[in-house]
Amino acid sequence: MSMAQSPTISIPRKKTDDVDWTGPIRTVIAQSYGESPDNYASECANLQRCRQDAVKGAGSDITARDLLYKYFGQLELLELRFSEIRVQFPWHDAFTTKVTTQTSLAFEKASIIFQIASTHSSIAISQNRSDPEGLKRAFNFFKTAAGMLTYINDNFLHAPSTDLSKEVVKFLTNIMLAQATEVFFEKLIDEKKGPVIVSKVAAQAAYLYTGLTEEAKEFMGRGIFDRNWITLIQIKAKYFTALSHYHRSLADTTAGKHGDSLARLNVAEGLAKEAHRLGRNFNSDFVSTYSPTLPPDAGTSILDLTKSLQTLLGEKREEASRDNDLIYNAVVPAEATLPVIDKLAVAQPIPIQEVYGNPDVQKVIGPDMFARLIPLSVHESASVYSEEKAKLARAEVEKVEIADSEARSGLESLGLPAGLRKWKEIATAGQDGSEDSGIPPEVESWATEVRDGGSQPGIEKAFAGLEALKRKVDEELNGISKELETESRDCEAMRVKYDALWEQEPSAGLTRGLRQDLKSYRDTFNVASASDTQVVQLWQSVQPGLVVLLSGNDGLERFLASASSDAEAGQQPSLLDIVDDPAGGDATLQKEISRKVDDIEERIGRINKIKRERGQVLKDLKEKIQTDDVSHLLLLNRRSPNVEPGLFAAELEKFQPYQQRIGATIQAQATVIDEINTLYKSLTTARGAREWLKKAEGKEKRRGEAIARLSHAKEGWAQVRETLERGTQFYRDLGERVADLRRQTTSFVATRVAERGRFVAKAETERKKTSGSASNQAPPPLPPKSPITGVENQFSSMNLGSTMTPSFPPPPPPPSSQPSPWGAAQSPSIPPPQSSTSPLAARPPAFPPPPSFASPTSPSQQYPSSPFPPPPPPQQPQVPGLPPPPPPPGGMYQATAATSPAPASDPYARLFETPGLPAQFSLGTTAPSPYSTQPSAPPTQSPPPPPPPSQPYYGQFPPPPPPSGQQAPAPYPSYPPAPPVQSPNQYPYQQPPPAPPAPQASQPYYNQYQSPPPAGQYYGGQYPGYQGR
Repeated sequence: MSMAQSPTISIPRKKTDDVDWTGPIRTVIAQSYGESPDNYASECANLQRCRQDAVKGAGSDITARDLLYKYFGQLELLELRFSEIRVQFPWHDAFTTKVTTQTSLAFEKASIIFQIASTHSSIAISQNRSDPEGLKRAFNFFKTAAGMLTYINDNFLHAPSTDLSKEVVKFLTNIMLAQATEVFFEKLIDEKKGPVIVSKVAAQAAYLYTGLTEEAKEFMGRGIFDRNWITLIQIKAKYFTALSHYHRSLADTTAGKHGDSLARLNVAEGLAKEAHRLGRNFNSDFVSTYSPTLPPDAGTSILDLTKSLQTLLGEKREEASRDNDLIYNAVVPAEATLPVIDKLAVAQPIPIQEVYGNPDVQKVIGPDMFARLIPLSVHESASVYSEEKAKLARAEVEKVEIADSEARSGLESLGLPAGLRKWKEIATAGQDGSEDSGIPPEVESWATEVRDGGSQPGIEKAFAGLEALKRKVDEELNGISKELETESRDCEAMRVKYDALWEQEPSAGLTRGLRQDLKSYRDTFNVASASDTQVVQLWQSVQPGLVVLLSGNDGLERFLASASSDAEAGQQPSLLDIVDDPAGGDATLQKEISRKVDDIEERIGRINKIKRERGQVLKDLKEKIQTDDVSHLLLLNRRSPNVEPGLFAAELEKFQPYQQRIGATIQAQATVIDEINTLYKSLTTARGAREWLKKAEGKEKRRGEAIARLSHAKEGWAQVRETLERGTQFYRDLGERVADLRRQTTSFVATRVAERGRFVAKAETERKKTSGSASNQAPPPLPPKSPITGVENQFSSMNLGSTMTPSFPPPPPPPSSQPSPWGAAQSPSIPPPQSSTSPLAARPPAFPPPPSFASPTSPSQQYPSSPFPPPPPPQQPQVPGLPPPPPPPGGMYQATAATSPAPASDPYARLFETPGLPAQFSLGTTAPSPYSTQPSAPPTQSPPPPPPPSQPYYGQFPPPPPPSGQQAPAPYPSYPPAPPVQSPNQYPYQQPPPAPPAPQASQPYYNQYQSPPPAGQYYGGQYPGYQGR
């Protein structure tokens, strides 16, 4: 039969006032978390707005349900972080409208759940149950409302309000379940199910409504529920009891139990009449405005349902009674003897966990508003889980690394894959005619670079230019040396000629800086010349290879082909060369080798593919581990004890697919490696294969050697080019500096020559004056013989060839034509030697020999053995106009040792006028020339130059008087006093850098050239310690 939609009851909604979430949350954040509450201002505002939307802004539809879902979900997450928060939550009772205010989050959550249950019941009664989908939605919403109410009773005790009390919530839960069973009954009727199952469902609905009727008696007089609720529940209890008996009678009729069927119709008709009577009263008393939780047409709907059922049952009873009287004559049992109808519970509460576990509901809730705020305990638990993930990742990484190492070592032990190239050459030998016939790309690039970089004549021209620069530098150096030697000889010749009258300062001290620069440049030039020799040798050694590189592709191919050939000049090829022709060799063996090589290459490719796949799986696993976060789960289970081990184990199981894939790749790799070992062993042990391999290796070796020779030629060519460029630039720089040194030398020599002319004129004038005054004086008397003086002791220690104390012969009388140069000499007082650090410590002052023992024609005997600067030879007074003695052999100043500048006045000019002193020198010992380039050993004691004389002239001969009206001039009035002897690090000359080291054989050629040393800082002929006059 078609049934109308019966009215159902919805749960009334609670009401609330505004709540301030922001202040309490900021306080907790500042006190418990130690963070700035301002960082979470937006989260607080979102929570405040979320509550407003959930409890005030929505009605009783799906939107209202979703807003309540979201707010309750955020409350759950909020409680995990702010369990100690205290907020004033005012709620009005749903039945008594009394306001209840508490500060517990539990009260807020229970009230929100009650609101959700109310919303679900409202959505359920609004469904069109004449539509199958409407029936289904109404059934689910009633069950969800019952589940929400059950959660309140199970989790919230000691309810502060009537609507949340255990009895009220239980009563509301049973109403939702009874109405859900009623909806299911309607669904069975709509689907025309069998009378047996329909009667069972109707009996279950009647049972629930009957139970509610009994429970309602406990609330009588308390004014909690609407009286219309109680009346409607009573009507439905009788209504569904009648329906259960009716459908069971149909089943009994089908089963042939006509008596039982008639008895149940009688019972059902009586219950229907009672229900109809209550329905008429309900309809007459029902006012929809007083019962907002019931549909507006609840009175008329229930009246129509009861009336229809009463009419139906009356007709069915009359029909059954007539059939039984006429046909069946069955005994009609009493009501009490009828079997009890079984009940079928079809409606169970849907737990809240199931509701919130739905992905759609999680999407509605959205992310945690305070996700950035994590409690310390959750952080600690999350770190433990992170360590578990790290252990798992390390274990998998180690497995992958071991597997990769095994694959690599397995192939390397067989010499693969490089070893296959030789076998491939064997397999393809003679087939395509290209074996060892191609030019390697690197050789082609070398040939192109050599052709584009410069030809052989260009390099030869560069060598010629380099030699020209060298010759120019060498000539300049020789010219500088010659100018300095000539100037020194001219100066010393004048000193010998004029003896003590010669006032020009010796050249040795003035030219020290020039000579040091000259030596430095000469040494650098010699080292560079040695490097040039090595470059020439390198160029000669690479020319054959360059000829090949410049011969074009045809020449390169012929060169490589001849180098790879087994046959050498004058030799016959070995028998193994015959197999180059496949027609004469074993073609079957070649095919077998080719097949095995292909198989091995295919398996090596599989190994590489397995490695790439394993690496990708490991990468995915690391990314999965990196992004995995269980903080929200730990937060949700924060109040559950000992939940971490089980939770961690469950969460780590999601990584097992990656682990299994890695293990599978390792197993597959081991199988492939075994196959490669088997194939390679069969390849190398095949008959005749080793002979082929040996021949191929020999060809490859010879070809490699040929390519190495070409590489050496190309590298040598590049080195020669680079070295020539650097050498050319080096000699240009050196030439500029040598030219500058030549200009300084020329200027210095010109200044000295001009100065020497003035000194010659002055000496001639002084000689004439001295000759005139000395002709009127008697020779000085001989001094008395006395022990050896300090001066004689110093000279005796010089070991000039005599070990005995000679007698002092009287000095020869001075000639009448010239004054005696020793006439005014005095015995100098020699101070103690100075520090050994002085450049003069190793060299005593130069003492000129007595003129009577000098020979103008014997340069080797002109000066005794002495490590000091050479004295000038004496002038022969009896031969006036004699030219100056010839220069000493080897040049005067080729030695590079530091020489002290001569003092302003020579204190030893008249030393040998002392009687007996010339006998201290012996001519029996031939001393080496002081101008030789070989250094002489310094004496053990080197006295410094004596101070200027302060005693009267020996023999009571005063010096010639000065002209009238003038003071007596100093010995060298135009020269500044001699600079004091300084240690090498204090000498006024700027020291040039040391010469570069000699080239080493292992040093590259282009590194042999060093930068030329800097020249001394002299300009315009001005040197330290010297001033031109």
